[in-house]
Amino acid sequence: MKTRLVLDTHVWLDWLVFDDPGIVRIRNVVGTGRAQACIDAVCEEELVRILARGFAKRTLDARAQAECLATCRKFATRIDTVAPEGARAALPRCGDPDDQKFLEAALAADAHCLVTKDRKLLELARKPGVSFKIITPREFETVRLLHG
Repeated sequence: MKTRLVLDTHVWLDWLVFDDPGIVRIRNVVGTGRAQACIDAVCEEELVRILARGFAKRTLDARAQAECLATCRKFATRIDTVAPEGARAALPRCGDPDDQKFLEAALAADAHCLVTKDRKLLELARKPGVSFKIITPREFETVRLLHG
């Protein structure tokens, strides 16, 4: 079994747009197949929206947006199932309701880690009802990968 990860939108942007050195290990372990990045339709839709909206000092033309999305789809496994309602209801509530989708995606993917920079999500790391780690990209540096 490989280590399964769900990356929030900020982490995907660091990979796809900003080439952030802080996520080199994530990019390397996913790129070499030692870990599996997972994404569902809801999280992908948010990524598409953010790529189209642009950023404070940078906008992406349609071609660059398509390339980012193609890279995401190349390296991410699509989650087409939804966790059962009871399991989703047992998850802690994120202080930012818009970020609940990442918890639900991690649950549906049976992920080992949700990798995020979001403070509201990180606050839930030690709450009951979370069957996966909620960690920053920096914390991922020390995660032991499963082999399989």
